Parts: sequence; C-alpha cells; structure tokens
Amino acid sequence: MAVPKRRVSKTRKNTRRSNVWKMDAPTLVKCSNCGELKKSHRLCPECGYYNGKQVVVKVAD
Repeated sequence: MAVPKRRVSKTRKNTRRSNVWKMDAPTLVKCSNCGELKKSHRLCPECGYYNGKQVVVKVAD
C-alpha cells in the first residue's frame, strides 16, 4: 500500500492544485455575414447565419 513517507506541506499542496482553477476567456471570431463577434462553430446570435447560410430567421423588433 502506497503511503507518503513525509507530510506534504501546505505550499506544495496548494501549488499543485493552483492550475485547476485557471479559466480562459472564450475565443471570439467575427461573423462572416454581419461582422459581430461570436464563438467559433456557433450560430451568430445577431443575424442567425452559420457557415455562410441563414439557419434562423431573425425578426426585426
């Protein structure tokens, strides 16, 4: 049975765990139709286009 020979210090433990909480902002790309920023490989929420084709018809308010 594997048992640590010495106690792991708080600093060493916390340093090891520090990378778990890193978060990156989502990468945004310009929509090819309207130029708004959107997440890649997603439907544009502003104009309803994806990959150069209209997928959702947006109603003007």
